[in-house]
Amino acid sequence: MAKHLAKDSVEPQLVPGKLRFYSMRYCPYAQRVQLVLNAKKIPHDPVFINLSDKPEWYLNIFPAGKVPALIYDGKFLSESLHLADFLDEQYPEPPLWKNGPLQKILDKIFIESFGKVTSAFYKLMMTTPELEKSNFNELVESLKPVEDELAQRDSKYFGGSSPQMIDYMIWPWFERFDSIEPVSKGLFIFPLDKFPKLEKWKNAMVAEEAVAAYHLPPDKHAQHFIYRKSGLPAAFNF
Repeated sequence: MAKHLAKDSVEPQLVPGKLRFYSMRYCPYAQRVQLVLNAKKIPHDPVFINLSDKPEWYLNIFPAGKVPALIYDGKFLSESLHLADFLDEQYPEPPLWKNGPLQKILDKIFIESFGKVTSAFYKLMMTTPELEKSNFNELVESLKPVEDELAQRDSKYFGGSSPQMIDYMIWPWFERFDSIEPVSKGLFIFPLDKFPKLEKWKNAMVAEEAVAAYHLPPDKHAQHFIYRKSGLPAAFNF
């Protein structure tokens, strides 16, 4: 596991011929961009940032201090969905938006609506014990429209017969659902069996090359959440 650079670190030199990619290994938004980089086999140089103790050099070039971010042609670029779109246009093979302009905007609307799922997930993972049950129920409810969407599309992936941008943009949270059980010490187990379409999709996605190359097991994600919730610096390097 690469080390996350903190406040007193020195900025690594750029690697010629590779995109500089600022990331955080456990960040689902950064993983979105990583999956696009993997799917397109774009040479890149990942630099992991400790978001609880951000390097001074990183804040100097990006005061917001967020990830993911890229340096391209001397320009500093950020925001996961913008970066994904940029990479798809700049590196057109294989195309990840390939079902036409109408479907592209419908997929983007769906990705935006998926924010209800991400919000419910983080409310569950970072909440107080008194609110866990209601937050867990909220997460389960938020996924019903996602299951319905996949059923309506009647395809293996949301993007069709192969993973497309829409699949990569929502995958990182599904990878983390299996960490709910260890984080809650067995109190909550995500009922994937209630979502048969999503269960088949999830099994297909985890075996897909771009996903498998960056996949982490549930215990790693769980440990990160436990440390983050406790405010421990070990959350980034363990």
